Amino acid sequence: MIGLWRGSEIAADHPLDGVLENLAWFGKRFQSDLKADALLFQFKPGSLVPLEPAAFPVRLAIRLAPLGRAKLARAIFPHLQQVLHARRTTAMLTLRMIDGEETAAMVYDKQPIADYFRRIDETEVAGMMVVDDDERRYFFRLRKVDPSNPSSVFDDRAASLDAG
Repeated sequence: MIGLWRGSEIAADHPLDGVLENLAWFGKRFQSDLKADALLFQFKPGSLVPLEPAAFPVRLAIRLAPLGRAKLARAIFPHLQQVLHARRTTAMLTLRMIDGEETAAMVYDKQPIADYFRRIDETEVAGMMVVDDDERRYFFRLRKVDPSNPSSVFDDRAASLDAG
């Protein structure tokens, strides 16, 4: 899991479906010490900005999800990046049990959230966000960014990586 991963949502009738992609979500980054940037956004070509998940109380974010899918939210959100910018990593990669199986999980530092991962192949994993005391599941897919060719995953939006 170490490295940079490009994310995409998998619609599953969760209230957050469509929100992250509307707000220019890029994906996640895992470091060799197992610390992680849980929420990476790409507001301009070639620049990735890690945001602080604690700035968005998850239960409030779920209630306000329809606003997060609005065009106005997409226009305003990039202007908040200075205030929301994470000053350090915001999660930790570990092993956890779910549904009777041990799997890789990213546990958020200041949120009641864990993302569970299942390998699809060498370059892709399926992810499932679980919020404590909430039966609904948010699904997404992560595709590993080839460090020798980042533009292949950035599409035409970026040619270089900038931590913010």
